Amino acid sequence: MPMTTPPEAPATGEVGPAPRGWLTRHRRLIVAAAGLLLALVLLMLWIGQSLPISRSLDPLPSPAVILLDADGRPFARRGAYKEAPVSVEALPAYVPAAFIAIEDRRFYHHLGVDPRGMARAATVNFKAGRTVQGGSTITQQLAKTAFLRPDRSLRRKLQEVMIAFWLELKLSKTQILQRYLSSIYFGDGVYGLGAAARHYFAKPPEKLTIGEAAMLAGLAKAPTALNPIDHPKASAARARLVLDAMTQTGAITPRQAVQGRRVQVRPSRAGLPVGGYFADWVSPQVKSAFGAAYGEVRVATTLDSGLQRRAERVVGQALRTAGARHGARQAALVAMRPDGRVVAMVGGVDYGRSQFNRVVQARRQPGSAFKLFVYLAALRDGAGPDSLVDNAPLAGGWSPKNFDGQSGGDLTLRQAFATSSNIAAARVAQTAGGAAVVRAARDLGIAGPLPSGDPTLALGTAETTLLELTAAYAAVASGHAPVRPYGRPGAAEPVGGDPGLLTPKDRDALLDLLETAVETGTGRAARLPQRAYGKTGTTQDYRDAVFVGFTGDMVIGVWVGNDDHSPMRGVTGGGLPAQIWRDFAAGALAAGDIARDRAPLSRNPPPVVAPEPQRPNTLGGWLKRIFGG
Repeated sequence: MPMTTPPEAPATGEVGPAPRGWLTRHRRLIVAAAGLLLALVLLMLWIGQSLPISRSLDPLPSPAVILLDADGRPFARRGAYKEAPVSVEALPAYVPAAFIAIEDRRFYHHLGVDPRGMARAATVNFKAGRTVQGGSTITQQLAKTAFLRPDRSLRRKLQEVMIAFWLELKLSKTQILQRYLSSIYFGDGVYGLGAAARHYFAKPPEKLTIGEAAMLAGLAKAPTALNPIDHPKASAARARLVLDAMTQTGAITPRQAVQGRRVQVRPSRAGLPVGGYFADWVSPQVKSAFGAAYGEVRVATTLDSGLQRRAERVVGQALRTAGARHGARQAALVAMRPDGRVVAMVGGVDYGRSQFNRVVQARRQPGSAFKLFVYLAALRDGAGPDSLVDNAPLAGGWSPKNFDGQSGGDLTLRQAFATSSNIAAARVAQTAGGAAVVRAARDLGIAGPLPSGDPTLALGTAETTLLELTAAYAAVASGHAPVRPYGRPGAAEPVGGDPGLLTPKDRDALLDLLETAVETGTGRAARLPQRAYGKTGTTQDYRDAVFVGFTGDMVIGVWVGNDDHSPMRGVTGGGLPAQIWRDFAAGALAAGDIARDRAPLSRNPPPVVAPEPQRPNTLGGWLKRIFGG
């Protein structure tokens, strides 16, 4: 039998398939990497299409504004300040070198993100137990300030890194540095190196010294905390660190670093407050008139600085004396010309403690000052100042009480208005109709909610602002309705309005009522050496006290109360508000800021007393609707 050699059996069972190649074994990894690379390319393309490359060089949406009073003197500055972009080539070499030394030493050696710098910062922060250094490059800071919101999140950090890569691919290092220096924040509302150099040192950036450049470079870390105006010691200490860093990078010599420590801050824009009640109110009017621009815009306003100082002084003195005794902690005053030109505004006793403007923002009940509209409705309905109204309590439902507790008999409208009779006002409103009262208020410029079906509306329970109420009285002073308050010359609508809203006859009757209220009525504390017209207002439990009126060519509104609506101790509109009104108006009149009224003024008018009860026998349909028959 022939011999055969049996096949050698495999040592470990059956023979497996041939080994796969490297590409085959890592196919999934390769596909994933290719997908990621494609996604990154698409993301970069999207970033390039969606981000405006010039944003960091653009001016701010609205320019910084220097507000000028009526005489052309600056009294406030508003908004952020940014100058035209700087040219890196035009700057002394040590200026950009200061920022690179302290913010990003490897600026010229990375592609937007510096892993070495991030690792170094992480190590320092770990040893310190807190954030001491940042790992962001100048390119990343540009990406963050120009294109992203300042929130702290992983998503925003990833966005920052992607945009930094894109900026490095799109721009040269010089272009990146130019955009960074032209847009970063330097504190005090200042953006960009050009604005910072002028703001802190009153010079263009091309004239900065080594020490000044180091101080500005030091601001980048904490612009508010290192502001050289508010925090000179901290700013100087930070500047020394920058000088040391510049020495280490070879940008300057040790001798230059020592010399650079002598820096004198020369703020060119300091001394002007950034806020104020009038400035806050007028700023929206100003901003709407100007588009984006570099530098600052000087804008004229209607503010009279002399009247403003007088208003602040009078209000402050009144609150410190009488206000303290009577539990009144706040007050507001607004003064305007009859055409609505606001010349003084005090929105509270201390702007530094509270920026809430009680002239514009506070909605309070005007009390009896609202009766101006009630009586205008009656005049339109055919009544006159000598028309009679029953002062007896209303029957069958709601019936108000008079402040002095007196009632009964008949009063002329003049007497009822002067004594501020609540019963008479309710009857007048009832006769004229709630809708007519609302229409009269609307015609004179009251825009807030006015419930015509609420009988208490006649007593001034609907809330309004002091500015709105004062403008309504300005309509009577000017003879034109409505009057729109304004603070920028040229911003007002042409005075005129609808001549039917306030006829000469109705205006003359209102002047009669308002003058009597001051001369012999509840507003006697506001009397002046010339004719004055006004009305008091006091709300329930003495929560609000108001006096609004005019004399010559000035309309003034005064409110006294508490922000928490707590009651005062017996403060009425004819008390402290009328006294503030008189003190302000008398001072302005003596200074020649109010036109003299040449009309004769008698100080012996007939006393305001209720006549003997009698049945009126005239006035036609209007009286018939009051008394029937």
